[in-house]
Amino acid sequence: MHQHALSLKFHSFPPQYALPLSNFTLQSPYPLQFRVPDVINSVCLRCHRSSAADVSPVRYRDDGGSSSSIGSLGETGGIVVTEKPIDVATLGNLCVDIVLSVQELPPPSRGERKALMDELSLSPPDKKYWEAGGNCNMAIAAARLGLQCVAIGHVGDEIYGEFLLDVLHEEGIGTVALDGEANAKDTSSFCETLICWVLVDPLQRHGFCSRADFKEEPAFGWITDLSDEVKMAIRQSKVIFCNGYDFDDFSPSFIMSTIDYATKVGTAIFFDPGPRGKSLSKGTPDERRALAHFLRMSDVLLLTSEEAEALTGIKNPVKAGQEILRNGKGTRWVIVKMGSKGSILVTKSSVSVAPAFKVEVVDTVGCGDSFVAAIALGYIRNMPLVNTLTIANAVGAATAMGCGAGRNVAKRHQVVDLIKASKLNDEESLLKELLAENPETPKVNLLSKEMRKEGSNKRQIEVISMEKVVSELLPELELGRCCVKASS
Repeated sequence: MHQHALSLKFHSFPPQYALPLSNFTLQSPYPLQFRVPDVINSVCLRCHRSSAADVSPVRYRDDGGSSSSIGSLGETGGIVVTEKPIDVATLGNLCVDIVLSVQELPPPSRGERKALMDELSLSPPDKKYWEAGGNCNMAIAAARLGLQCVAIGHVGDEIYGEFLLDVLHEEGIGTVALDGEANAKDTSSFCETLICWVLVDPLQRHGFCSRADFKEEPAFGWITDLSDEVKMAIRQSKVIFCNGYDFDDFSPSFIMSTIDYATKVGTAIFFDPGPRGKSLSKGTPDERRALAHFLRMSDVLLLTSEEAEALTGIKNPVKAGQEILRNGKGTRWVIVKMGSKGSILVTKSSVSVAPAFKVEVVDTVGCGDSFVAAIALGYIRNMPLVNTLTIANAVGAATAMGCGAGRNVAKRHQVVDLIKASKLNDEESLLKELLAENPETPKVNLLSKEMRKEGSNKRQIEVISMEKVVSELLPELELGRCCVKASS
């Protein structure tokens, strides 16, 4: 079930496993505040595991009012929310990565790998080897771009859980505990923070190992229902991000109920199946059903070109994206990541193309998660599609120039420097590859290093110069709309 866990680093980010979080904090010093100008200076919510009743009900206005305030007090004392104060919520997939150098990668034998993991787990290694992993990567990258983020999940009440919560709070990310009934946890290991051992050999190849790899059931299968606190976090978020590794944490039925609730309350669903997508498509009937539900109901789907081909059987990324759109119920964007070539964004009326930035790649771990964060920024801010792809490519590339994920993902000033330098890979070969065998491709928006005339009788190609995109993105990043702490 978890054979991918020790795969070598041939994918853009490592296997990551969902872990829990304890408190939902929209309160200083972890600033996820939203203002209620007409009532009081601010309203701060804190949800504890022990008292769901501490939180007043949240209702949405349906009177079409034009008030610009995000919330006001309703007749019953609850908060009437006219806007969603949280930009991005991540679902599960929270873990601590422990990165160690080894002379050789673990053996393929399941028993030998389990013995090695047990040996490594006997005593906690030095904290200098610890890093936040899983969906923490996406949340940290998004927070550094100025988005208000909350991580929904389960972490344990031990040193690893405390470390993870400290990292998230230091990055200004709120947390919401995702817990089940206490009597449903038959052993203490079910409550612990998930650890992913990241083993790196002298050739910089990576192997991954986690206790989730040795269980036939999801790590937190005892979590069966959405609590009031989790529901509130979802309905107050503009976007909820999920990925394929959520299936290593939660049951398919729990995942489907989360999708349905997000759809009901108008929260956009972002889904990146990742390397798990292929195994899920051949998994149990429940897993296949939940994967199909994701592909049908997600607003934004993010895939590599290999994943798009695996899901559709279509090699051409544009045609694969169009096929996924046709089968989706509410799908607006299909984004295909093509590594060093660049990325594309397919809608029902257009295809946007952005070549990748030229950088010296040090480590691709966390690049995909960073990319998603910038896509969420463009989606929420309603940026032009090519601009959205450009900033996503820049954030992913900036992460690739560093070492590892977690707190090592791209910082704002690195993204700004890349965009200013504007060193792009060749767009001609990318465009030729994408449009091959696509005589009826709709309007194409192409990011180009320089202005040039383009077009034909068969298709409309709008060339957008990098100079123009830079002039529009830099104010977003430098003049306060992506306001983050100076260290970012």
